[in-house]
Amino acid sequence: MDTLIRSSSLRKRPCCGGDPLPIEFSRVSTPEQMDHLLEAFLGLSDSSSVFLDLSLERLLESRASDSEQNLMIDKVLKLGSVLVEAGNRSARKRASKHNSIVWALPPDLTLKVFSILDTRSLCYAAATCSMFNKCAMEPLCYSNIDLTSIIPKVNNAVVSAMIQRAGKGLQSLKLGILSSPTASPGSSQPMVFSTKNSVNASGYSWNNKKSRQCKESCFLTRSCLTPLGSDGGAAGALLRRLHLYNIDRMDNAALCTALSTCPSLLDLEIVGLHVELRQTLESVSKNCHFIERLFFESSKTGRDDSLKSPTCIDLVNGCPHLTSLALRGFKLHDYKVRILVKGFRKLKSVDFSTSYSITGTFLRNLGSGSNGSSLEVIILRDCMHLKETEVARFLAAVLAGEFKFLRHLDISNREGLAGEADWYLRRYSPSIIPITRVLEERPEICFLAEFPDETSFIEGDMDSDYSLSLQLSLPFTSSSESSYSSDHGSGNEDGRDVGYVVYEESSDEVDILNT
Repeated sequence: MDTLIRSSSLRKRPCCGGDPLPIEFSRVSTPEQMDHLLEAFLGLSDSSSVFLDLSLERLLESRASDSEQNLMIDKVLKLGSVLVEAGNRSARKRASKHNSIVWALPPDLTLKVFSILDTRSLCYAAATCSMFNKCAMEPLCYSNIDLTSIIPKVNNAVVSAMIQRAGKGLQSLKLGILSSPTASPGSSQPMVFSTKNSVNASGYSWNNKKSRQCKESCFLTRSCLTPLGSDGGAAGALLRRLHLYNIDRMDNAALCTALSTCPSLLDLEIVGLHVELRQTLESVSKNCHFIERLFFESSKTGRDDSLKSPTCIDLVNGCPHLTSLALRGFKLHDYKVRILVKGFRKLKSVDFSTSYSITGTFLRNLGSGSNGSSLEVIILRDCMHLKETEVARFLAAVLAGEFKFLRHLDISNREGLAGEADWYLRRYSPSIIPITRVLEERPEICFLAEFPDETSFIEGDMDSDYSLSLQLSLPFTSSSESSYSSDHGSGNEDGRDVGYVVYEESSDEVDILNT
């Protein structure tokens, strides 16, 4: 056997300056000869490895120079690599054929199952076998893309590839970093999370993990939504849902450009982005005329005072189908909120939690035959300027039979409600609010009115984490001052007198809302 292999190898030995390995196979003139050669090579038993080693050594010794010997070794390694790759491909083909035979579901039903998988599960399934990988490449499987995570794991290239696979079938896109596995947009706690200076769900700083778990290439940038506008805006044309969470590098221009490519958007959720409220709402009113749900949570609680009355009016006129509105953590004034609440004719749910300037005057006369009477959900949780007297007036209207569709009301406040004269005088156990009567006479309403124990503030036993978050949420507050001593007024009504309230809307306001 050794003699046969040796003589055969010597007869076919290439010159030292011969072509690379693939050209060597060109000497085999027909496929049949290649088959016979490969079959003879594969017919060697495992014990023939010693003979192969000896034959290779003799061939190397027959070469005159080191360069010729190195070239022969390279060709041997390339041949081995080619055989390994060919073997792997054949194994995958056989496994895929086997799977397609034993797989119980027909192709159309298999595709249907894959289309309802979440994005992460879809990627795992695609990595299991060739058959699943082929199914996972269908555009239908990427109609609902969810690339949110606790730790940054994707970049712009991943988002672009997913959107391109979906093509015109893209219906839902969720991107960004969630604050914790259990956080949800409907919860009262802010979801703002930054990779620059933050602590993740594990309890230790993200900055300490960054070098080990994620490099710069794992971050989304301002251009992550650019693929929505490619191919003439085909991907964004039919997009129904867009959720963006804590993408630090997103700015106003990039977001507004993306919204301009999504004319069919029905559900927009923005949390923790460094974008301005006014510019975002202007873009929504110009481009997203069919939107039904708008959820916007500020990345800097109480500091965004950009919203103006004309923007509110444009939003009302440009988005007549809005049924759910949440503007959380912004500095909103009551008369602007009133324009929004009374202007949207189909509005069912409002959430102005953690808003800095709402006192509650916008609730006056809201249920007397206006659009506000159809509200089903009102959430004013942790609005630090919300007054006890305004809540009492509103509940009196509820007990009088107004707001017949109301099913959920939340006026809970970790700081207590504001007093009538001075908003920094807090009411931790409001005595004039008829909570018991509301629960008895309107049992269909889920009424949340959770307030802290007054003694915890008086005795200085307030939770340290909450105390820190309270100081950070109050602008112009020093550590030596009371959390309420820096601003004796609510900052309401854009420079109007602090005591100014609107008992009845003016004729001008009625005309504006009816246009």
